[in-house]
Amino acid sequence: AGISRIFGKVPLSLSQACLVGSDEGLQQKLAEAVLREKKSFRINIRIATSLPLPSEGDHLRPRIDLIAFMIDIKSKYSLRNVEASLAYVDASFFLGKVCFLVTGVGRLNCCSVEMSAIWKLREVYSSPVLFCELELEGIRVATAQRLLRMLEICAGLIPGVSALYFGSLMSRSANY
Repeated sequence: AGISRIFGKVPLSLSQACLVGSDEGLQQKLAEAVLREKKSFRINIRIATSLPLPSEGDHLRPRIDLIAFMIDIKSKYSLRNVEASLAYVDASFFLGKVCFLVTGVGRLNCCSVEMSAIWKLREVYSSPVLFCELELEGIRVATAQRLLRMLEICAGLIPGVSALYFGSLMSRSANY
């Protein structure tokens, strides 16, 4: 009942992303950056500190097209929170509709999370990892643009490109 399902909802004329992570301030900044970008489709961004999402109003909630799990490289709690939340995601989401967004990479000298843990998530869940420093406006905008493009693909708005195909390309490019 608490598992986020990909096909359990009817698609609306609205694409929806969910940012899951323990730093609501950075989530809000990123969501605002995505919403400011020029786009040809309507979007909604849900911010959650963890999964599962509250069950109240679940029947009214639109389908989620992309889940971005945000991991703060400086916080082991952030990693544990994401790992615990992954148990509530239906396996079908890992067919290209999940990514891991690792934040705080501009301060690797303060790193609390081992990179091997990040690579393990990528391998176990076959999902791409994006690295960024959301405190910097330029990088936040570039990250917002990248997430927006991923959302467009995951929502099925790019003819001939599926989320699964795109996800496999992203995973392969991270290996080179």
